[in-house]
Amino acid sequence: MGMEGIGARVARKEDKRFITGKGKYTDDMVVPGMRHAHFVRSPHAHAKIKGIDTSAAEKMPGVIGILNGAQLTEDAIGNIICGWMIHSKDGSPMNMGVWRPLAQDTVRYVGDAVAVVIADTKAQARDAAEAVVVDYEPLPVVTSAVEALKTGAPQLHENAPGNLIYDWEIGDAAATDAAIAAAAHVTEMKIINNRLVPNPMEPRAALGVYDEGEDHYTLWTTSQNPHVARLVLSAFYNVAPENKLRVIAPDVGGGFGSKIYIYPEEIVCLWASKRTGVPVKWNCDRTEAFLTDAHGRDHVSTIKMAFDADNRITGFKVDTIANLGAYMSLFSSSVPTYLYATLLSGQYNIPAIHANVRTVYTNTVPVDAYRGAGRPEATYLLERVMETAARELGVSPAELRRTNFIREFPHQTPVIMCYDAGDYDASMSAAMKAADYDGFAARKAEAKGRGKLRGIGMSCYIEACGIAPSAAVGSLGAGVGLWESAEVRVNAVGTVEVLTGSHSHGQGHETTFAQLVAERFGVGIDSVSIVHGDTDKVQMGMGTYGSRSGAVGMSAVVKALDKVEAKAKKIAAHLMEADESDIVIENGELKVAGTDKSVPWFQMALAAYTAHNLPEGMEPGLKEGAFYDPSNFTFPAGCYICEVEVDPDTGVTEIVQFVAADDFGKIINPMIVEGQVHGGLAQGIGQALLEGTHYDPETGQLLTASYMDYTMPRADNLPSFKVSTTETACPGNPLGIKGCGEAGAIGSPPALINAITDAIGNNDLTMPATSERVWAAIRAAQ
Repeated sequence: MGMEGIGARVARKEDKRFITGKGKYTDDMVVPGMRHAHFVRSPHAHAKIKGIDTSAAEKMPGVIGILNGAQLTEDAIGNIICGWMIHSKDGSPMNMGVWRPLAQDTVRYVGDAVAVVIADTKAQARDAAEAVVVDYEPLPVVTSAVEALKTGAPQLHENAPGNLIYDWEIGDAAATDAAIAAAAHVTEMKIINNRLVPNPMEPRAALGVYDEGEDHYTLWTTSQNPHVARLVLSAFYNVAPENKLRVIAPDVGGGFGSKIYIYPEEIVCLWASKRTGVPVKWNCDRTEAFLTDAHGRDHVSTIKMAFDADNRITGFKVDTIANLGAYMSLFSSSVPTYLYATLLSGQYNIPAIHANVRTVYTNTVPVDAYRGAGRPEATYLLERVMETAARELGVSPAELRRTNFIREFPHQTPVIMCYDAGDYDASMSAAMKAADYDGFAARKAEAKGRGKLRGIGMSCYIEACGIAPSAAVGSLGAGVGLWESAEVRVNAVGTVEVLTGSHSHGQGHETTFAQLVAERFGVGIDSVSIVHGDTDKVQMGMGTYGSRSGAVGMSAVVKALDKVEAKAKKIAAHLMEADESDIVIENGELKVAGTDKSVPWFQMALAAYTAHNLPEGMEPGLKEGAFYDPSNFTFPAGCYICEVEVDPDTGVTEIVQFVAADDFGKIINPMIVEGQVHGGLAQGIGQALLEGTHYDPETGQLLTASYMDYTMPRADNLPSFKVSTTETACPGNPLGIKGCGEAGAIGSPPALINAITDAIGNNDLTMPATSERVWAAIRAAQ
């Protein structure tokens, strides 16, 4: 390993521009003639649109145009799609309701866009939007998925009777029911996964530019996958032909899943540019983001876990109702199915599992993937029930888990996934040692002397990353392949450009991808450039989400590096009149093994381009590309232990210790991995302790639409984390990488809630565990 290669704690190259304010985000983009958009949004959660009067607004200063859904239809702009087909257990396809970029006849949630105003300035566009008069006929509202399924509930879409999108199942119902009937012990629970708002630091933005002279479109956007955006905008929404559309995702200030999708605003800005003849920019404010960004989670589940007389799990039954909001977002259908139910085996050898999932329309913001996407929901169920079962059985939570750990690999679960490698004992042992688990009783007694309630909770998570292979996900209903692409260009002076279809929005790709090159060729990372986020520069790629950049994106880079290395060795062997099998690359030189003969890397590169002395028949240049389609998911896993103190008089919870022991396979940059874990833990703790959306059930108004009402975690809510890693290499990709981006958000909520319920002696506690809820639970237990 070199000073900057694989495993080195290299400071992020990209941070210089970020921390000095020199980053270039979509809001920084300015083009000649640019105007500004402001959307007219419904104040009603459910209503008929009887008419739109723009006469007064059109006369206001600076107004260029006001557009509505009827004009979208005139121009044959398509409806927003869901890209993953799910079939109900009776074989019928999911009921996908119509979602127009600008609502034309009915609005279905507060914030549903009905028109857009284009004006010279943002202020003028906002003022004119307030002057647009929309005649609404309010309709009955339903915000709860459970209530939406009841007879007589308000109906959102004609083609979804009873608001049911699909009724899906996985696993063996008969075998699971039989295991429960024969069990020595059954633990039953009702569990709620609270709805969250993603809240990336940078709100969404879009700048659409139509060049009439070239008949060409350009969209700058805050996207995690610009190539998919281009594909969808051209093939499904009919905004522009793919060969005439360029999508650029410049610096993006966080995504967490919320920027995977194509939202109405991107479609409208690009279309409006052509319709009005001016470039159109839209910037989202924070409350607008609360009202329009795809929310996450929102499950209600009832579960049963069966154990035999030796405390071994014999069956696990899950029934989940998932709220998908007013419309189906791009990947929403896959989250409560193939990203959730397929992980219900966790780290445990469970012979029989059955899950039934019903997804439901409500008058709320659409719900889609949010950091972890299905895996946090599954882990929360599994790890809450494991901790609860240990208490009911009177055994150690750690030992109950150990009794049921999977120990032989590969391991085929009853719910599709085949785990390739892991050592769950190693992660648990590391976490317990770091947490001084055995010393907890003494700390609990000491806290009691101070009038505090001290508790400890554990969570053993597993997740599936690098979703693939493409043929497999295609058979499950995915509308795209999930491979990745890369191109490696060695320039004439030896500098290297890596073009990747992965997209960085905080993950540090400009550093870690360069470390791969440094490891392989011995060049400094400052001589390596990483190019991403521009469909005119990178041919095609699938973007970044689901912790896929390392396992899939880097693997594509490795395949391209293999090809570059093979050609470079041929050139060097020819220059030194040696056999190419004897050529090794070390410290920026190509050497003949066992001799003092060498050629500097830059000299070999120059020879490739001068082409004065190349092997016979070899093409000049040194540039190679590759596509990589994984053979399986990767399966990061770990053990988290949380210790808390609760003030019984106020219900205030203090996290006094949080330990994370993860197995991410091979690690490229430990410092970046630690940062990813810290960030994920912060988000998971936010869900468990503080965050949660609330709708008025009568009006459908979002009551938590700003930071005044929606509580984000702050520094004083978080402890100094103790993080460590164990390593079992993933056998399914050339680097042995598993992925690290989502783990913290997956494993932390159950660890924290298990700790609080242990402290207060009441297991009936739902997220977020606010001081009010904890205080009430303490009183209920007395």
